[in-house]
Amino acid sequence: MNRTPENEDDADDMIPFQPADSPAEGPESRAEQNDPELRDPQDGPELRGPQDDPALSGAQDGPELRDPQDDPEPPDTPDDPERRTGPSGPEPSGGQGGPGHPAGQSGPEHAAGLGDPGRRGGRGDYAASAGLDSPEPGRDGSWAAGGRDEPGPEAGDEEPAGRRGQAMRKVGLLSAGLLAGVLAVGLGAIVMLKPYLSPDDFEGTGSGAVTVRIPPGSSAADIGSALADAGVVASVQSFVNVTEDRAMSDRLRPGHYRLRKGMAATAALDLLLAPASRIVRRVTVPEGMRVSEVLTRVAKLAGLPIEALRGVDKDLVGLPEYAHGLEGFLFPATYEIEPGDTAVDVLAAMAERFAAAARHVGLEEQAAKVNLTPLQVVTVASMIQAEGGTDEDYPKISRVIYNRLEKGTPLEIDSTVLYAQNRRTLKVTESDTKVNSPYNTYRHKGLPPGPIANPGEKALMAALNPAEGDWHWFVTTDPGHRITKFTNKESEFVRYREELNKNLGTS
Repeated sequence: MNRTPENEDDADDMIPFQPADSPAEGPESRAEQNDPELRDPQDGPELRGPQDDPALSGAQDGPELRDPQDDPEPPDTPDDPERRTGPSGPEPSGGQGGPGHPAGQSGPEHAAGLGDPGRRGGRGDYAASAGLDSPEPGRDGSWAAGGRDEPGPEAGDEEPAGRRGQAMRKVGLLSAGLLAGVLAVGLGAIVMLKPYLSPDDFEGTGSGAVTVRIPPGSSAADIGSALADAGVVASVQSFVNVTEDRAMSDRLRPGHYRLRKGMAATAALDLLLAPASRIVRRVTVPEGMRVSEVLTRVAKLAGLPIEALRGVDKDLVGLPEYAHGLEGFLFPATYEIEPGDTAVDVLAAMAERFAAAARHVGLEEQAAKVNLTPLQVVTVASMIQAEGGTDEDYPKISRVIYNRLEKGTPLEIDSTVLYAQNRRTLKVTESDTKVNSPYNTYRHKGLPPGPIANPGEKALMAALNPAEGDWHWFVTTDPGHRITKFTNKESEFVRYREELNKNLGTS
């Protein structure tokens, strides 16, 4: 039934729309609202949604009732005519099409007609009063007016779809960037570490011949670099790995080595550890050997010209300042002469070894203790070394020299007379004792002008630390067995000399 107000004032007092549970209307009233033929043709075809009315959008009404037009992708409206937004015919009686309110818009009258002030209708009441199905239990009724009957999230629980999509895109881009960075770093690490993870290596024992020099102080990596440069091994790291795996770094020595090209790293290491692979000439200088004898020996064993050895500038050798020449300062030891070593290199190595021994015994500091200069100490040590005997005899021979120096008697050391004549013999004759030379200690008191041989470290120690005793003579009665006898009586000395001559077969 369509009622028309008699005047504008009456329109304000009328209730154009009753809730579904209001006793003011019965079944006829609801049928009248839902029957298109009974509606006022002047009313608009749209059914007003409660979201358009401020009275229905308050916080107390529960979740907000949404209009399908607010959704970016509204669902398709079902074909069921009973679930459409509104009939195509006139609006229900008492709708929004009253005077002064165009169809499809809400006014205060509509808000006032939803119920009394003490009772506010929910979305289900609105749907029922509009002739629509009530929302099913457990479903969101925000789309009831549009025919949507699907479960929806609670109001305010979910961000808008556009914002969610933007956030997901940002997360995706960030994840992709991180993944790309990790891949780039990983690939770079593989490229950089490839030589170390799987170093190149040859197979087999190689072929041909090549000489490689390993300088003193070289590490396994330094040696590997020298081998790789010479084409012996394929890579530095392959040699380092093998050396470390076998714990052989400490056994590698400097020098020149005869190797082969294209060797497996393990085969190259085996050759470096084999003494036969090293290209070196070893020269041993015995204790008590004179300079002339040392130079001849080096020339023969090292293949150096004797003229080059004899003509070496003494200033290039590195002798101590107190030295007058090479004699006494070419330290007895075994020397390894490498290919390319010169005469200066060899003699400088010997002088360096003497300097090390002198430091060890405190030669320069201890010389004053025996009232001698460093050069005189070396001279005493050279006589001790030349007279032979055992290590235990050295301090006793030193004591005989110091006792005779203190007494002021000639030393009468046979080795000094033989040095003056550049001879080597165990038999000293009467004529030998008369030779005219400053080194003839039979004719001249005190020490000779310089060393007569190259002493070792034990002789140097004995020269600085003579034994306690009153001996004035000593005789090596049995040179073959290195037996030396000491005495402070001249008569015993004469007897010891006869014993020596007998052992030599000259008596």
